[in-house]
Amino acid sequence: MKPSSLVKRRRLSSPAATLTIFPVPGLPEIAKGDDLAMLIAKAMKRARIELQDADILVVAQKIVSKSEGQVLSLSGIAPSARARQLAKQLRKDAQLVELILRESRRVLRSERVLIVETHHGFVCANAGIDHSNVPGKNCVALLPKEPDVSTRRLARDLRKRTGKRVGVIISDTFGRPWRLGLTNVAIGVAGLPALLDLRGQRDRDRKVLQATVLAVADELASAAGLLMGKSAGIPVVVIRGYDYRPTDASEATAASMIRPAREDLFR
Repeated sequence: MKPSSLVKRRRLSSPAATLTIFPVPGLPEIAKGDDLAMLIAKAMKRARIELQDADILVVAQKIVSKSEGQVLSLSGIAPSARARQLAKQLRKDAQLVELILRESRRVLRSERVLIVETHHGFVCANAGIDHSNVPGKNCVALLPKEPDVSTRRLARDLRKRTGKRVGVIISDTFGRPWRLGLTNVAIGVAGLPALLDLRGQRDRDRKVLQATVLAVADELASAAGLLMGKSAGIPVVVIRGYDYRPTDASEATAASMIRPAREDLFR
């Protein structure tokens, strides 16, 4: 991990701030080609929510995928021999397994669950393909093709519509190999640093920090996830009060958070 790709703060700590996290209700079912910025802006207006500069919008991956046409029917998928073999081994649908393989660079684990590295570089179950909250029989949602690009576009469009410079995070729910339970993580980031590098700074006891790099985009996505839920119908959440330096640089990407394989103890 290159220090130049991370953001350093001048001080380790600052006076405690108050974070406000609130939902944006009233978004319709999203379809291919929908203007997400327009729909979000209209929903916020109906809810009497006024964006402020430096607000952070956390947007569920599913609505981004739907707007970009990343929804497919499994009925049109022809499974390969490898997909049929893995499906039999894992007791999964062969068409779903075939789609997972198409969305993956490589399979990392095929014991009980299919863990893959996606073309984006994410390591996750089933390449992030999901049935939940997707209308239509046998339909599934794929991850956006370029989540960081999608996030930058949404941040730009929201600024045009609202006049406010905001950070945007696209979030998805991932499992973790060393802990039970799912949590939201950032798969797309724009306008704010994804990581906060505290290495070289001193803690309260004046000890120099050696390895502390905070995944702030993941922490913000996880906090927003508490208001989203699978059945809540809230795919957009606003976080206000987090102190950050707005940026358009390469440090404001989810891709910068992916641990290189040579440093990964699980690959």
